[in-house]
Amino acid sequence: MKTENRRAYISSLAHYVPEEVYSNQFFEKRLDTSDEWIRTRTGISERRFAFNKGTSELMLPAAEKAIARRGIDKQDIDLIICATITPDHVFPSTACLLQNKLGIKHCWGFDLAAACSGFLFALETARRFIESGAAQRVLLCGGDRMSAILDFEDRSTCVLFGDGAGAIILEASDDPEIGVFDANLRIDGAGKDFLYMPAGGSAKPPSAETVANKEHYVVQDGRTVFRAAVVGMADVTAEVMERNNLRAEDVAWLVPHQANMRIIGATAERMGVSSDKVMVNIDRYGNTTAGTIPLCLSEWYDAGKIQYGDRLILSSFGAGYTWGSVYLRWGIK
Repeated sequence: MKTENRRAYISSLAHYVPEEVYSNQFFEKRLDTSDEWIRTRTGISERRFAFNKGTSELMLPAAEKAIARRGIDKQDIDLIICATITPDHVFPSTACLLQNKLGIKHCWGFDLAAACSGFLFALETARRFIESGAAQRVLLCGGDRMSAILDFEDRSTCVLFGDGAGAIILEASDDPEIGVFDANLRIDGAGKDFLYMPAGGSAKPPSAETVANKEHYVVQDGRTVFRAAVVGMADVTAEVMERNNLRAEDVAWLVPHQANMRIIGATAERMGVSSDKVMVNIDRYGNTTAGTIPLCLSEWYDAGKIQYGDRLILSSFGAGYTWGSVYLRWGIK
């Protein structure tokens, strides 16, 4: 649980998406699919791809903008956490690469891999560093270059994802009523066979055979993941709301992971949250994995839709399985 005198809050944020837009027509020309089929089943109309960039290059402009917005010296960042499943390299970490590109001299950091729940897992981790006093300002980036691990001949997966990143700065709040109040995070490795990448790790290292067999791409059992996601996201969110005495009408915004419009709708319905209080941008960006939640937060903040003190519920579900929910009150005026 949190310490009584330090509560972590989001003091700045920004996002970045590649300029190149790929509409559903891009896939219509290459696969046995259609714009209508994609939109009705996923809610996605377009997404962004950056075929010639690493994930650190997606995170960099978001991080730079978040730091500039906060009006601090970048050397004031003492911890960098990068949530991603598409690191530039197995090692060194994306956090190391980002630190070097930002020119931050005296900090440390690491990568965190929890797939679509990566941002929430990293947010809870960063929160603990702030609350304990072990860190003063954490730069947390969530993002993925999913185009690097998509089979563009597999219509069941390649139409779902996009590339993008978001960055937040987390520090201690002066107002005890502002910041991250609670988190409810879970994992279940029994879901490993329903959303995964077959090869590339130590259990099955890259080889000519794994490349030829297309084992370095996302594999998903969509129906099974859908059922697990709706139940998982709603259940952990309900628990967070109950233990913080929150009703649906108390929540200004539900910020769900942007995996599928049907999952988002079903989760909101189970929570009793009306659609006008749900952040949705999957139609324009697809599923950017660890980037979806910070991307939503940044866009809504830019549009002036989040106010100081607003209660937000963040919810996600991803490969692993990993899932969770975070309750916070907005602290940027």
